[in-house]
Amino acid sequence: MRLHLCAVGRLRAGPERELVDDYLQRLERTGRPLGLGPVAEHEVEDKRGGGMAAEGALLSKAVPEGAALCVLDERGKQMSSPEFAQALAGWRDGGRQDAAFVIGGADGVDPALRGRADLVVSFGRMVWPHMLVRVMLAEQLYRAATILAGSPYHRV
Repeated sequence: MRLHLCAVGRLRAGPERELVDDYLQRLERTGRPLGLGPVAEHEVEDKRGGGMAAEGALLSKAVPEGAALCVLDERGKQMSSPEFAQALAGWRDGGRQDAAFVIGGADGVDPALRGRADLVVSFGRMVWPHMLVRVMLAEQLYRAATILAGSPYHRV
């Protein structure tokens, strides 16, 4: 199952970019034998200032047809890492070819896009900077692969 990280904004060189790259490389190595990967990043920018709706339209275009859609939103479901891993495995085992993970802009994800999601996930009730959310998502995807592989990376 191909994985797609779809986010508003560009992640420039710096510590966040290095962390995302590191976790995605780890995910590629661990996930491929499990049927998870490759991973593609899709960065969108609304240069016309159309707000949340315009960002939602751009993000929608980045999501492959038929993909399982996971939206990251502070109002979403708080999950354990093993629960998140099981959601991924369920999509994969259910025959989904793609899974897309969406991170919105400063105002969040357009309600129309959020309403289409198979899963809406929260990394807690606190609001996180979008660049850190991308790092946290990359790490959780890698962690999910290690859980599914039975690796000791995740300890409970």
